Amino acid sequence: MATQARGRPAIIIATVAAVLASVAVSAAPALAAEEVVLSKGHTDAVDVHYEGGTLSLKVHDDSVSPSVIRDPADVVFQALPASATQVPDIPSYSFLGPAGSTIWMLPQVQDPDLLWPGWNTTTLSSGVFTGDKVKLSLVDVDGPGEVWVFMTDALGGPLHRFRTDDGLPDALDVPVHTHAHANWAFGATGRYTLKFQADATLTDGTAVSTGPVDYSFLIGDATTPTPEVDLDIFGLEDSYEPGRQVNLVALQTPETELDHYHWFSKCPGAADFAVVQGELGAAYQFTSTLALDGCQYKAVLYDDDHNAVAESDPVTLVVKEAAGPGNPGASQSITATVRDIDGALVLSVDPNDRTVLLPATALGAGGDRLEAAGVLRPVTVTDTRAGKPGWNASGMVSDFSAEGGVRFGGKYLGWTPQVLAQAEGQGVVAGPVVASGFSSGNGIAGGAVLGSAPAGSGRGTARFGADLRLELPTDTTAGTYVATLTLTAI
Repeated sequence: MATQARGRPAIIIATVAAVLASVAVSAAPALAAEEVVLSKGHTDAVDVHYEGGTLSLKVHDDSVSPSVIRDPADVVFQALPASATQVPDIPSYSFLGPAGSTIWMLPQVQDPDLLWPGWNTTTLSSGVFTGDKVKLSLVDVDGPGEVWVFMTDALGGPLHRFRTDDGLPDALDVPVHTHAHANWAFGATGRYTLKFQADATLTDGTAVSTGPVDYSFLIGDATTPTPEVDLDIFGLEDSYEPGRQVNLVALQTPETELDHYHWFSKCPGAADFAVVQGELGAAYQFTSTLALDGCQYKAVLYDDDHNAVAESDPVTLVVKEAAGPGNPGASQSITATVRDIDGALVLSVDPNDRTVLLPATALGAGGDRLEAAGVLRPVTVTDTRAGKPGWNASGMVSDFSAEGGVRFGGKYLGWTPQVLAQAEGQGVVAGPVVASGFSSGNGIAGGAVLGSAPAGSGRGTARFGADLRLELPTDTTAGTYVATLTLTAI
């Protein structure tokens, strides 16, 4: 609380840590569309395109109507359990394994209950490439078993196109205007990554290439092991005075859809960590006390079956009594009495509700920026001054910083203020919308009005909030960033 004498302006600055913003940023190359699993129907899995002087590989998904072109990074090709078959007792097929053993195969002839993948060059024009052809190569395979891609000739024998059991890369010359299917056979269930590459020579002698492109295949059931996840705790400061709020945030790398946590603590003298009852989310907030000095905290992430997926390293809380000038380790409590006639202007935030956790950023609809949105925690302004001189409440955000000294400017944060509540007849209004400074401007880094009351009004208590919007360049370094919003009333 702060007070003023008559005739002098009142300036109130909230605790510097009034609002803590934590932002998880995904590096731009990882921002892909939602993964699509193709398990039935026709698809040109390896679809060769040439546009604007660039040779590329796409996926022509004909399992939907109308058909769509997809990025291979967004697609998983699944061979359902029904694709399991036995190796025939025919010598020419012994490369697949012993007769009677099981393989999983997507056949050359369409089976309506299975995926029917092929390759396609029908979008390529004649006269562009030397010999009117491109070279399609399988350059590498990572997976639990061998992979064979072969056609069946008129007599039922195999015509090998790509195979891993005799070494890679394997290359195939494919004429333009070609649409072909083959048998895709896999020696074991699980996840595979097939790296395909297309190369060609233009008629002027220029070589063009797609480079290796990853294609993901899932053989068997869609249930796959939970990916390996690292869990780290952010937000712990070097030390705290008693009564300060501690804000701990558990961050997954890579981020998953799992959201069930338990927090554990172990204080000096305890034999082991004990679960913190009721703390089941990624954020854990509590008030520091001298009794908690030296206590350790860790977070554990669980899957839907309550199996532990990841566990953070513990962090240690340091709590120190505030030291008075010239008397380290001592402190005094000062009580001030304010006469009602003077009144006061007070800006405050709930010490137990002053942390804003923005979600991980996502690629914006325009594809040119990373975006995240959140909500400012409530800010209360109380004016008990009899003269009703009016007031302004404003905020200014610092730069966002992460471990290792990485940072980005606070200008990228904008807000839309709102009046959440006010006393009858108080006459307060929300501040103007301030856009992110992504394209221009300084966002709220240069200070922005959250709310105000004109002269002759404003006496009473009002509560403010704001919708927050963060817009960042797509090349922003991945990490968890923290900024401080300083709130001022004058």
